[in-house]
Amino acid sequence: MLFCFAAALAASPAFGDPSIASKQAEAQSVMNQVQQLDSSLGRAVEAYNFATVKLNQVRADLKANHAQLQVAKQSLKRAQATLSARLVSLYTSDGQSDSLEVLLGASNLDDLVNRFNTANRISAQDSRVLTQVVHFETEVKAQQVRLKHANAEAAALVRERASEKASIEGQLSTRRALLSSIRGQIAQLRAQEAARQAQLRQELAQRVALQQQQAPAAALSSTVAPVGSPDTTSSGPAPPPTHSSVVSIAERYLGVPYSWGGASPSGFDCSGLVMYVFAQVGVSLPHSSYSQYGMGTPVSRDQLQPGDLVFFDGLGHVGIYVGGGSFIHAPHTGDVVKISSISGWYASTYVGARRI
Repeated sequence: MLFCFAAALAASPAFGDPSIASKQAEAQSVMNQVQQLDSSLGRAVEAYNFATVKLNQVRADLKANHAQLQVAKQSLKRAQATLSARLVSLYTSDGQSDSLEVLLGASNLDDLVNRFNTANRISAQDSRVLTQVVHFETEVKAQQVRLKHANAEAAALVRERASEKASIEGQLSTRRALLSSIRGQIAQLRAQEAARQAQLRQELAQRVALQQQQAPAAALSSTVAPVGSPDTTSSGPAPPPTHSSVVSIAERYLGVPYSWGGASPSGFDCSGLVMYVFAQVGVSLPHSSYSQYGMGTPVSRDQLQPGDLVFFDGLGHVGIYVGGGSFIHAPHTGDVVKISSISGWYASTYVGARRI
C-alpha cells in the first residue's frame, strides 16, 4: 500500500548519514507523485465504470425502442390493410354512391332510416380507421427520431469509454516508470507490510469472533429492556443482519490482486470488490463507486458499523468498513485486497459512508 510505504519512510529513524537522508527525501518525493497518479487513476477507472453503467442503460433503452418500433409498424400495416379493404368495398358498389344506394334500395320508410344509420356508422368507422393510420404513422416517425437520438448517445459513450481507456493506459505507463525508480525500497518494505497485514487479519478475526459471541446477548437485551432504562437507540438506521456476513465474506478475498475493471476472485478493483461481496448476501450494487454512493442511507463517521461502505478521494475510491477504524478495499494496480486504517491520506480524503 503506497500510503503505508510513505508513512514508514517518514517514521524511520535518521541515521545521520546525509546520503541516507537524501535517499529518504527522494523516495518520499517520488511516492507523493505516485500517490497522486494512483488517485487520478482511481478516479479514471471509476469514471469508466460509471460510463459503462450508463452505456448499458442506453443499450437497454435501444432494445426497448426497437421492440416498440416493430409493434408500431405492425399496427400501421394492420390499419392500412383495414382501410384498403374498406376503400375497395366503397368503390366497387356498381358505381353508386352510398346515399343513392340507400335511397333506391329502401323498401319502406323504416328501411330507409335504418339504411341511412348504417351508412353513417360505416362512415364514422372509416374516419376512425383513418385516424388510427395517422396516429401510427406519427408514432413510427417519433420512434425513429428517438432511436436515432439513442444511437448517437450510445456512440458518444463508446467514444468516451475509449478515451478513458487510453488515458488510463497512459497513466499506468507513467506510474510503472516511477515505481521502477524505487523498486528497491518497495521490495525492502514488502516484508514489513506483510507482517502488518497478518497482524491486522488476526485482529479482524478476533473482532469478528467477539461480535458473533456478543450478537445473541445484544439481540436479547434489545428485545427485553429493563423498565426505566435510558433510550440508547442510535439516531441512524440499525445495521442489517447481513452486515456481519459482509465483513466475513470480504475477509476471504484478502490478498486477491487488484485488477482494473475486475469484479471476481481472480481480481478486483475497489467498486468491483464491494459489488461482488454484497452480491453474496443478495444485495445488488452497481459497478461504480459514484453510483454506490447513491445507494442506502448516509452514516456519520462516529456511527460507522462493520459492513458500512466508506468513500474517499472525491468518490473515486470505496471500501468496506470492518471496525476499529479500518476497512477492506482493493487499493490500486500492483497491490492486493487488504486492510487499511482510515488515517493519513485516507482520513484527509474521506468523503462519507453509506449503510446498504
